[in-house]
Amino acid sequence: MSELGDRLEQELEKLKTKRDELRVQIDLGKKDLQDSWEEAEHRWHRLEGYVGRLKGEGQDALEEVGDAAELLLDEIKEGFSRLRKLV
Repeated sequence: MSELGDRLEQELEKLKTKRDELRVQIDLGKKDLQDSWEEAEHRWHRLEGYVGRLKGEGQDALEEVGDAAELLLDEIKEGFSRLRKLV
Protein backbone atom coordinates (compact mmCIF):
# COMPACT_ATOMS: atom_id res chain seq x y z
CA MET A 1 0.00 0.00 0.00
CA SER A 2 1.20 3.51 -0.68
CA GLU A 3 2.29 5.98 1.96
CA LEU A 4 -0.94 7.93 1.39
CA GLY A 5 -2.98 4.74 1.72
CA ASP A 6 -1.23 3.84 4.98
CA ARG A 7 -1.81 7.31 6.38
CA LEU A 8 -5.48 7.29 5.39
CA GLU A 9 -5.92 3.85 6.93
CA GLN A 10 -4.39 5.08 10.21
CA GLU A 11 -6.66 8.13 10.21
CA LEU A 12 -9.65 5.90 9.50
CA GLU A 13 -8.77 3.75 12.52
CA LYS A 14 -8.48 6.83 14.74
CA LEU A 15 -11.87 8.05 13.54
CA LYS A 16 -13.37 4.61 14.10
CA THR A 17 -12.20 4.70 17.71
CA LYS A 18 -13.65 8.18 18.23
CA ARG A 19 -16.89 7.09 16.56
CA ASP A 20 -17.20 4.08 18.88
CA GLU A 21 -16.51 6.25 21.94
CA LEU A 22 -19.15 8.76 20.85
CA ARG A 23 -21.70 5.99 20.34
CA VAL A 24 -21.13 4.78 23.91
CA GLN A 25 -21.36 8.33 25.29
CA ILE A 26 -24.61 8.93 23.41
CA ASP A 27 -26.10 5.71 24.75
CA LEU A 28 -25.07 6.68 28.29
CA GLY A 29 -26.50 10.16 27.75
CA LYS A 30 -29.83 8.65 26.72
CA LYS A 31 -29.84 6.61 29.93
CA ASP A 32 -29.02 9.69 32.03
CA LEU A 33 -31.73 11.65 30.25
CA GLN A 34 -34.31 8.91 30.84
CA ASP A 35 -33.35 8.60 34.51
CA SER A 36 -33.61 12.36 35.00
CA TRP A 37 -36.99 12.43 33.27
CA GLU A 38 -38.36 9.62 35.43
CA GLU A 39 -37.15 11.38 38.57
CA ALA A 40 -38.78 14.64 37.47
CA GLU A 41 -42.03 12.82 36.65
CA HIS A 42 -42.08 11.19 40.08
CA ARG A 43 -41.69 14.58 41.73
CA TRP A 44 -44.33 16.06 39.41
CA HIS A 45 -46.88 13.48 40.54
CA ARG A 46 -46.03 14.11 44.20
CA LEU A 47 -46.49 17.84 43.63
CA GLU A 48 -49.89 17.26 42.03
CA GLY A 49 -50.86 15.24 45.10
CA TYR A 50 -49.80 18.03 47.43
CA VAL A 51 -51.72 20.63 45.45
CA GLY A 52 -54.79 18.39 45.50
CA ARG A 53 -54.51 18.04 49.29
CA LEU A 54 -54.28 21.80 49.73
CA LYS A 55 -57.91 22.16 48.69
CA GLY A 56 -59.31 20.16 51.59
CA GLU A 57 -56.91 20.85 54.47
CA GLY A 58 -57.07 23.23 57.44
CA GLN A 59 -54.71 26.19 57.84
CA ASP A 60 -51.95 24.34 59.77
CA ALA A 61 -51.91 21.50 57.29
CA LEU A 62 -51.97 24.01 54.43
CA GLU A 63 -48.71 25.55 55.57
CA GLU A 64 -47.01 22.16 55.95
CA VAL A 65 -48.23 20.85 52.61
CA GLY A 66 -47.51 24.21 50.97
CA ASP A 67 -43.90 24.15 52.20
CA ALA A 68 -43.42 20.61 50.88
CA ALA A 69 -45.01 21.59 47.57
CA GLU A 70 -42.70 24.59 47.20
CA LEU A 71 -39.66 22.40 47.86
CA LEU A 72 -40.81 19.91 45.26
CA LEU A 73 -41.48 22.73 42.81
CA ASP A 74 -37.88 23.92 43.19
CA GLU A 75 -36.57 20.36 42.72
CA ILE A 76 -38.64 19.94 39.57
CA LYS A 77 -37.35 23.24 38.16
CA GLU A 78 -33.77 22.10 38.78
CA GLY A 79 -34.50 18.72 37.20
CA PHE A 80 -35.99 20.33 34.11
CA SER A 81 -32.94 22.61 33.85
CA ARG A 82 -30.66 19.56 33.94
CA LEU A 83 -32.79 17.87 31.27
CA ARG A 84 -32.59 20.93 29.03
CA LYS A 85 -28.79 20.82 29.28
CA LEU A 86 -28.74 17.15 28.33
CA VAL A 87 -30.99 17.62 25.32
